[in-house]
Amino acid sequence: MWNTSTRGRMMALEKKTKGYPSDLTDEEWCAIEPLLPQVSARGRKRTTDLREVVNALRYMVRSGCEWRMLPVHFPSWQAVYLWFRRFVRALLFRTIHDVALMIDRDRMGREASPTAGVIDSQTIKTPMADTRGYDAGKKLVGRKRHIAVDTDGRLLAVNLTQADISDSAGAMPILEAIRKRWPWMKHLFADGAYDRRKLLDKAAFLDFVVEVVCRSDAEPGFKVTPRRWVVERSIGWLTRYRRLVKDYERRLDVSEAMIFLAMGNLLIRRISHP
Repeated sequence: MWNTSTRGRMMALEKKTKGYPSDLTDEEWCAIEPLLPQVSARGRKRTTDLREVVNALRYMVRSGCEWRMLPVHFPSWQAVYLWFRRFVRALLFRTIHDVALMIDRDRMGREASPTAGVIDSQTIKTPMADTRGYDAGKKLVGRKRHIAVDTDGRLLAVNLTQADISDSAGAMPILEAIRKRWPWMKHLFADGAYDRRKLLDKAAFLDFVVEVVCRSDAEPGFKVTPRRWVVERSIGWLTRYRRLVKDYERRLDVSEAMIFLAMGNLLIRRISHP
């Protein structure tokens, strides 16, 4: 929760960074450096500092700036984009995020692989995409993020579709991705939009139990829905990164990489500065 103590902690961390508040601290760099591409013994020597590349990417996803508007303190935007494309092809951001997720769960005294999670979706505007859809429920034209998180809000899987795809249809690839990456997952909580026969049949085939948690309309006013509030908080974490408030990416793989980059940043900072 963002409160006075959280602000004080973030201010203390900002003093440890070299330049911008989004820069890696020395502890964070030591955590991710072994996962980055190592210098090859053959060929031309590397001239770009990967730490500054990662700092530039963190700055961009946090501030929402364009590639060509990266500050001059970072490497050229062409070099940053070149390395970013290499990282995307290697699924590096997802790897860093998943490793940090397991470390953070172990740090909290939980099993590294989760057994229960929450699933939901978020519709956002997509001004730059070639193909978009219309979400009649939210009255938005854009894309839909189908996400699954563990019971503490850590991201487990994401599926990006056009906004006119239903929640239950967009959740089917999520189930397949979770079964491959998190094999011990058994229980999923969801809202009423996922109470569809086709989805429930697929969940049963993949050995999932989908529990639909419906909100209560008996009492007026806002009420926190058990279990489902966790994924809503995770969506709020995403929108704290200005690059993710709207989906500015044309390619789905780039948009997905931005999401894992943002959520990985949260976990890396959490485990490096408990």
